[in-house]
Amino acid sequence: MKKLALPGKERAALKSITQLLHFGYHQAMSCIFPIAIFGTLALSNVIDLPYIYRYDAILIILLTVQYLMYRTGLETLDEIKVICVFHIIGLLLEIYKIRMGSWSYPEPGLTKVFGVPLYSGFMYASVASYMCQIWRRLKMDMTGWPGLTAAGTLGAAIYLNFFTHHFIPDFRWWLKGLVLIVFWKTRIIYRVRNTTYRMPLTLAFFLVGFFIWLAENIATFFNAWKYPDQNQVWHVVSVSKISSWFLLVIISVIIVAQLKHVKANRKTKE
Repeated sequence: MKKLALPGKERAALKSITQLLHFGYHQAMSCIFPIAIFGTLALSNVIDLPYIYRYDAILIILLTVQYLMYRTGLETLDEIKVICVFHIIGLLLEIYKIRMGSWSYPEPGLTKVFGVPLYSGFMYASVASYMCQIWRRLKMDMTGWPGLTAAGTLGAAIYLNFFTHHFIPDFRWWLKGLVLIVFWKTRIIYRVRNTTYRMPLTLAFFLVGFFIWLAENIATFFNAWKYPDQNQVWHVVSVSKISSWFLLVIISVIIVAQLKHVKANRKTKE
């Protein structure tokens, strides 16, 4: 039986749809841990668990999810290590921000440290989980990487600015300008099936930051934390927060990219 040959336009459209489906599948699989976090936040907000505080239950569930992801091979040991690093980075930032009154965790919990529930670090670690997963699944690489000195110094300055802007002027706009300069030539290379694509790294920063902002709206809606102006009535988180997540994503990418680079060099030497 003869196969029907599709016209050129239809064949191209079918290929585009197939590529999009494959891309969407890998994106969804890379978001398993973030989805687990927001699913847990949503369910725990409407279901009262007996004999345990909500924040403590969330921590136990997320630790279980991480264990299962590792045991099933969805995450590697190296990726778990990266997630732990981000958990610590995020937790330190959370403790500081709580002390400065930027937001609050009003519910009780046994696993709160300086007013911050330990599960909160996983919200930062989920960004690392996504980065590691999508990097591996789409066989990502970069061209025009500025190197550890430039990227690392910029990343440290961005992280430090999250702390210092409470006492000295906020340099985030200057830092964004430096991001454009430092990463101007950097491109992400990613592969979907047998096709290779490229994207400016700064565009990827913005897109991920935007989707984290959407997730932040979901999290505050389900009382994961509250900003001071949300204590009485919930409303959409300020769009200006996208810039904060934009900068946080840069720190995430710098750390993940550098660790991937070190690992690749180690394999080459072996």
